Amino acid sequence: MMVFENFFAAQSMLLWSAFLIALLLGAVVNKTNFCTMGAVSDMVNIGDWGRMRAWLLAIAVALLGVTLLEAGGVLTLSQTFPPYRGAQLNWIEHLIGGLIFGIGMTFASGCGNKTLIRIGGGNLKSVMVLAVIAVIAYFMTNPFPGSDATLYSTLFYGWTNPLGVNMGTGQDLGSLFGAEQAATARLVIGLLLAALIALFAFKAADFRGSFDNILAGVVVGLAVVALWYVSANVVVEVPDEGSYSLTQYYGEWEMLAESEEGKPAAGAPLAAQSFTFINPMGQTFGYALGGFNVGLLTVGIMTLLGVIAGSFLWSILSRGFRIEWFSSVGDFVAHFIGAILMGLGGVLAMGCTIGQGITGISTLAIGSFITFISIVYGSALTMKVQYYKMVYEEEATFVKALLSGMVDLHLLPSAFRRLDAI
Repeated sequence: MMVFENFFAAQSMLLWSAFLIALLLGAVVNKTNFCTMGAVSDMVNIGDWGRMRAWLLAIAVALLGVTLLEAGGVLTLSQTFPPYRGAQLNWIEHLIGGLIFGIGMTFASGCGNKTLIRIGGGNLKSVMVLAVIAVIAYFMTNPFPGSDATLYSTLFYGWTNPLGVNMGTGQDLGSLFGAEQAATARLVIGLLLAALIALFAFKAADFRGSFDNILAGVVVGLAVVALWYVSANVVVEVPDEGSYSLTQYYGEWEMLAESEEGKPAAGAPLAAQSFTFINPMGQTFGYALGGFNVGLLTVGIMTLLGVIAGSFLWSILSRGFRIEWFSSVGDFVAHFIGAILMGLGGVLAMGCTIGQGITGISTLAIGSFITFISIVYGSALTMKVQYYKMVYEEEATFVKALLSGMVDLHLLPSAFRRLDAI
């Protein structure tokens, strides 16, 4: 535990730790060209699994670290931000949100993390993508001016929420298979799954010989573990009262604090958490709307700034900083549409390729696995459709390209193919 005498010192430690961990993450991701969309693209288009194995290694490292920390009593994931293990499994939101996000990141040339990395490297296209995602993500969870309605309540809640399934004590694999022995089940499943994923990643000789891919996987995974650890272990020691986590202190603010001065705007973002990027983009927009009120600062905002700063530093040191703008109107439109889809899908699925694909999976949450698979398939299918239309031009209608792409990805039997495989 990291014990502090007052809330503000503890919160400051949490925020600056998040920034520094993200700074390292941003620099390493830029240096190694770690990219989840690029991983899907390499796999689908040229059969290269190098960056996909790096992503899988990051998952294995994060899963191993979280499993061991939780088994050792160092980490508790019953209440996190977002609530990965919540009893209500809104599987349709993870499925649809993941698909939408996967399509969006393909149009926008990268996931949320890659958007921040590119901004640090001088890519002005990504500044626009970030701005659009931020606005969409903000209004997915915050009402429109003069209204009680959000984008989520308007577009999704009415038909997705009734399809949710109550999983009882939790939706993680440990609770599902272990019942009353959930803790033991999490340890066994976590260690076994981490080992299998790591073995698959290192099975390829090309991957074992790639320093950058291994470095990326290890550092990204460790960064996720580090932020989980810090966010779960910062506490405030109150004389004659005991120790309080930041969320507990927030809940007892009137009793523990001398005044309302400096009180954060919300308590949920003080809970145990790790890297995710779409919702924090919305938080950043809210922070700007609120006049940069310090009470609106969150771990998510600090990680967003840290990744950009880390990427910028590496770009300067490596002399890779380059200003880049849209090559055409079509390029702008594609990125704009992609950003909208990423904002919608990322919030609906409760995370992105990092937030669900690594952080969420490290908790063994079922929704995270659904989101991860949906994102990969959404992105891969979009690439297939784009490739078929490029090769066959006018002959490849959208429907023909879609059906043929789904056959390629084993989503439909071969009888549905309308274009020769490429």
